[in-house]
Amino acid sequence: MNNKKEIITYNPVKNFFNEKSSRRDFLKWIGFSTASVALAACKGPVIKSIPYVVKPEEITPGVPTYYASTMIDSFDLACVLVKTREGRPIKIEPNVFSKYFNTTSSRIQSSLLSLYDEERLKNPFLKGKKCSWNQIDNYILKKLEYIYKSGKDIIFISSSFPSFSTKKLIQDFKKTYSNTKWITYDAVSYSKALDAAESVFGIRAFPIFNLEKSNLIISFDADFLGDWSPENMAKYYVKSRNPKNSMMQHIQIESNMTISGANADIRISKIPSDIKNMLLEVYKYIFFGKKPKNKTSKKIAFLIKEKGSKSVIFADGDKESYELSFLINKKINSETLQNDRYILSKESNDKKFINFFKNFKEDKIGGIFIHNTNPLYSLPLSLSTKIKNILKKIPLTVSFSTKKDETNEIMKVLAPIPHWLESWGDTNPINNVYTLIQPTIQSIFNTRQLQDSLIIWGKIKESNYYEYLKKTWEKYIIPKSNVSSFNEALYHGFIEINDKNNILYKNVNKKIEYYKENKLLEKKDLNFELRLYTKISMGDGHQYNNPWLQEFPDPITRTTWDNYLTMSYIDAKRIGLKNWNIGDGSLNGNCVDLIKNSKIFIKNLPVLIQPGQAIGSIGLAFGYGQKKGKLYNGKNAYKVYEDFNIIQYNIKIKKSRKIHEFACVQLQNTTVGRDLIKETDLDSFLKKPKEVWNHEEKISINNTIIPIDHISMWEEKNKKEKSGHHFNLSIDLNACIGCGACIIACHSENNVPVVGKKEIRKSRDMHWLRVDRYYSDEKKYKKEINNPKVSFQPIMCQHCNYAPCETVCPVGATTHGKQGQNMMAYNRCVGTRYCANNCPYKVRRFNWFNYANNQKFDFNMNNTLGKMVLNPDVVVRTRGVMEKCSLCIQKTQYVIGIAKKQNRKIKDKEFETACSISCPTKAITFGDINDKNSIIYKKIKDSRTYKLLDFIGVQPNISYQLKIHNNKNKEEII
Repeated sequence: MNNKKEIITYNPVKNFFNEKSSRRDFLKWIGFSTASVALAACKGPVIKSIPYVVKPEEITPGVPTYYASTMIDSFDLACVLVKTREGRPIKIEPNVFSKYFNTTSSRIQSSLLSLYDEERLKNPFLKGKKCSWNQIDNYILKKLEYIYKSGKDIIFISSSFPSFSTKKLIQDFKKTYSNTKWITYDAVSYSKALDAAESVFGIRAFPIFNLEKSNLIISFDADFLGDWSPENMAKYYVKSRNPKNSMMQHIQIESNMTISGANADIRISKIPSDIKNMLLEVYKYIFFGKKPKNKTSKKIAFLIKEKGSKSVIFADGDKESYELSFLINKKINSETLQNDRYILSKESNDKKFINFFKNFKEDKIGGIFIHNTNPLYSLPLSLSTKIKNILKKIPLTVSFSTKKDETNEIMKVLAPIPHWLESWGDTNPINNVYTLIQPTIQSIFNTRQLQDSLIIWGKIKESNYYEYLKKTWEKYIIPKSNVSSFNEALYHGFIEINDKNNILYKNVNKKIEYYKENKLLEKKDLNFELRLYTKISMGDGHQYNNPWLQEFPDPITRTTWDNYLTMSYIDAKRIGLKNWNIGDGSLNGNCVDLIKNSKIFIKNLPVLIQPGQAIGSIGLAFGYGQKKGKLYNGKNAYKVYEDFNIIQYNIKIKKSRKIHEFACVQLQNTTVGRDLIKETDLDSFLKKPKEVWNHEEKISINNTIIPIDHISMWEEKNKKEKSGHHFNLSIDLNACIGCGACIIACHSENNVPVVGKKEIRKSRDMHWLRVDRYYSDEKKYKKEINNPKVSFQPIMCQHCNYAPCETVCPVGATTHGKQGQNMMAYNRCVGTRYCANNCPYKVRRFNWFNYANNQKFDFNMNNTLGKMVLNPDVVVRTRGVMEKCSLCIQKTQYVIGIAKKQNRKIKDKEFETACSISCPTKAITFGDINDKNSIIYKKIKDSRTYKLLDFIGVQPNISYQLKIHNNKNKEEII
């Protein structure tokens, strides 16, 4: 991990061309440095590669450089390491040294590709015309002076921005313009959770839950493995899921099928109003001893009493639901609550934002500055029209954005801001925890940070934001930390300080008695209850123009490139809605109009019949339907996000004539009785022999029963173990939650192409790694048709020691390496596809087209800027070539080369694949099984280990550890 030098704040390319220079200077700049990246981004004609004459100190050609930084946008935040090659970022990896926010989701990793989006704003605009920053500054300074003298307000609207230095900078800006006000608006609001925390804990911040200390989780519609908490909770969750006597039990009550529900030991399907009633009944029993009428509520309440402080209760929905769950956790003294730590990364405040509208007076506001949010798209229908009219009337409107959107289309000034990988900054995501953001590439376009603009417009003495940031940290943060300098903090990317006065608690309003007489909700109509949610791929929609995320298969529905209304089979049958497969196998479905208060909010909304959806409820994802950008698709769920409530009642739907074409990567939903995903219950695992819950395949020869791996048609079977490295990969199904972070990591590392919706419908997706999702076999589990058991299984090339693909290749393009990897010689492959036909795992991908340099596939591989994301260590495949997982051979060989150069042995954990690095739960382990002390060797020898389709005798180098369910009391609860 290398510390990045101080980046020059002016544009070196621009200055270079404005000044006289020698041929030597020209060669120095035009080599593969950050300047050449900027030139390439501007689509300059590059004919030849010119080597370095004066090489930058921190860059060695062919050797990656890592920078510690912080990824932040309108929805996500993470401490990351940015891998760069020759001055350009090519991969995002987790900064595991950080204690918090140290995992990288599919969105966080994909934000890299947004850096190279050719549709980014490239220059500032004034009243629709391209201009210079000097023109912008002169125009705004005059306007600000006039607004200040006239006594009108200057309003800043921004998504949550937990930056210590920026908050201080705004205070300094207010010294010049005291009439400045800052309003936080998040597209997906966390305000109800924060309001509840303030009333229960006395602090307006999201609580931190340490699930390692829990034996029982009861979740009332909270998708805590998804986006319920601002920080990823999966890493804590799996630590309590080790199969032993104290293994945590997870009970999920929900309406939509979520990733949390899919991983639950016991899942209960209920409509949102019933869920809140159950929570209220449990609350009344815990506090007042009033026994619940509902059988399930009664059993859950008894379980909470029994487990006591080892329990934790989550809830989602309105403010009351959050308050009820927080109060119960306090009452039982839940050990998971971290009373000295709170998450500060979300600052949503619905009241302040709505009051802005209510108290709006045209003659009182002189200017509105909107930063990193798109309210004209994300506000509910009732408010979006109002703010559009407001913006048109304001004399000064400024948009700080990276891309064109619905809001900045009507703004007078467009001030493009750089991508986070081009920026300086800091965050304060948790009390006493601070992180730094540093640029890993010179600004590609003519952009400027909000903070630099504030410094200029606010007439602040520092010359730029970097100088301001450094001085602020050296004065207020570094002295309280365990680092000695700003550069040392920059090296680590994060620091912790010891400051007891960092958080001020308010007096808590006691609400215990308030809920004593609170009546249960009654369902008064037969209309639907709509549960709005965020997809793991799209989040709040900030990265909607990202092809990696658009093609990312949803973990539950396995669809791409779309959003849709999820509905139960029974409700769909009642209304006459269907999903069906057409002749080529792809999936089609009916559409509906979504109606509320006799008004059509969304027309022709596709319906996907979802097993596990509560009868009487429907689900719809945020983030789709933005009209700007070439990847526009889907319907805008924010239109119906009234009062920022994720649950909308009294929803009607009407079948329309439109037929929708889904792009789904998995159409087979069950294992059809095959033993692909081995599972058992905790009681059987602990009390019964291995032969019962992890049956080993055997075969009879000459009346003798022997293990399947003792037979081989290969002569080399009886040879002694080979020396050197032999790589294996292990996947713990008990730890895999199906989040798909590994899929994007593989995409990024291995230059996997995006093929688009039409090709996905033809089953031509190119993902090297997939995460199969199976529902329990309906014939076997008849009672669970409407609430199936869900299982996830990551599948990649199994790198068989006796690979079926190798024997049928007529040109020897696929061979077996000495280190256990199944190899592909791309320039030898002639595309017969015999190997794909002979592969029992169906993991090989065929290039039907040249996905690069082909305008029919208008994604990142087909423009000069988008190609900057490509990994130079991995070749871009061409048409007619078969490709697949290589166990990241380029990474293993790099580690071997480094160790050889340093004349030392390779340590365990040095070998990693892209998927093993990115897995937030560490379900994927990679290593050398010839190292008998390695983690991978121990996992291979574990009693839970099995190999997929091992009975066919191919001896894969990928193994799985079976999944354990803690089903105790399941029959009584359900």
